[in-house]
Amino acid sequence: MFLTQPLHKGRREKAHETAVVCGDRRLDFATFTERVSRLAGVLQKLGMARGDRVGMMSLNSTRFVEYFFATWWGGGVINPVNIRWNPKEVAYSLDDCDTRILLVDDLFAPMAAQLRELSTSLRTVVYCGDGPVPEGMVGYEALLADTAPVPDAPHRSDELAAVMYTGGTTGRPKGVMLAHGSLYINALASVAALPRDTQDAAAIVAAPMFHVAGCGVALQSLLRLVPVHIVPMFDEVAVLETLQSARITEMFLVPTMIKRVIEHPRFAEFDLGSLRLLSYGAAPIDAALLDAAMRAFPGTAFAQVYGMTELSPVVTALASHCHAPGPRREKLLRSAGTPISIAEVRIVDGNDNELPHGQVGEIVARGPMVMQGYWNKPAETEAALRGGWMHTGDGGYMDENGFLYVVDRMKDMIVSGGENVYSAEVENAIAQMPQVLMSAVIGVPDDKWGERVHAVIVLRPGMQASPEEVMAHCKEQIANYKCPRSVEFRDALPLSAAGKLQKFQLREPFWAGKERRVG
Repeated sequence: MFLTQPLHKGRREKAHETAVVCGDRRLDFATFTERVSRLAGVLQKLGMARGDRVGMMSLNSTRFVEYFFATWWGGGVINPVNIRWNPKEVAYSLDDCDTRILLVDDLFAPMAAQLRELSTSLRTVVYCGDGPVPEGMVGYEALLADTAPVPDAPHRSDELAAVMYTGGTTGRPKGVMLAHGSLYINALASVAALPRDTQDAAAIVAAPMFHVAGCGVALQSLLRLVPVHIVPMFDEVAVLETLQSARITEMFLVPTMIKRVIEHPRFAEFDLGSLRLLSYGAAPIDAALLDAAMRAFPGTAFAQVYGMTELSPVVTALASHCHAPGPRREKLLRSAGTPISIAEVRIVDGNDNELPHGQVGEIVARGPMVMQGYWNKPAETEAALRGGWMHTGDGGYMDENGFLYVVDRMKDMIVSGGENVYSAEVENAIAQMPQVLMSAVIGVPDDKWGERVHAVIVLRPGMQASPEEVMAHCKEQIANYKCPRSVEFRDALPLSAAGKLQKFQLREPFWAGKERRVG
């Protein structure tokens, strides 16, 4: 079971039918597979050996999908770079797993010089834009034209396919190691959990492809030989235009994207009648937003998926029939659905004892979709995978029918606009301000982002700072989406008798009266 199988199948069964589209670029399966096999040869000529990591920092594009499959075809491991990170964070992710080759597009090519200075591992930068090749880089299309196709490398299901970085509880991102088999079988099980017709089907990728959600949508579609229409970056009009012009039948969006699409002033101008399935996830959805979305897409089935990068990524799904009118609908829409076919899910207490139905504890999961571990972090891997179960850090309960309800977050993580933000990363950045004595970062409800990053700060005696100064300082240290969107100053933070910070006391006023303590 390996990830390049769909290309062999597509070239054999649908050679001249569309595989991937982005703007004016449209590639059929034969052409796409040919380019992938040539790019694999390019990467090998540039020094990629079996198991080596290759990075890409780019907007979504057909070349991004080529990068995925060519790296695997040539025996390498993808390390897609979070484009929202600042150069220090990008360099860390490259160095942490020794990524020596990086592909960049027009937007991120100007960052290459700074990355070379900051990174100790980066050796070769491949320019995959459309302009002249910048000095010090090699050109994507010229290399393709000058390189013969290479055979697909043999693969094992347990062979490493991806290192995908997610936020770190100790202030550094963690490289999640995912195997070929884990990504492949999760894609198959996700399709099985949310059945859809392949006749005249067309999918859109609007989520960023550096994220496991965007990667997963592309994989699920190509496994079914369904054409993938790619939006370079999320833009409401671009999504609406693609839905209409390509007669898109299936789409995945995070809740903040759904809100922006249906509230766009031009929404009513577009014919969106082709859309048969809209799945959502990566963050909880507000009931009012879901109702509004279902009214906006009256002929579309809705479904929810829940998971995390460490689970490749889906572990439960709330099928479309659970969204249909009925006596249990209101309750079911508050759930995250039932475990997909390959996943076991249970709720445990602090000693990993399973809890009875209805009792809140930590959500843990096991199955072939679970990560191999965190790159070069054995202690954190052992803690997360203790007893053979992935400990998600999310709090929830299961009902007597096997439906999972996520009610709180047990680890210090905020989900803002579908992106994970770990408090420690933000607190570490704030701590570098000389005026700051201590800080606590929490997630608070936000109509736009689901949750926003909120900082509570105690200043050193006699020193001053403004919220604007804190925000500006953080933007120099960490990615913009991680930075506080609101700041308050206090004389002290709530501490336990043992001196431990009591963040729940800070959260309580913001979440009071809400059934679910996540956005």
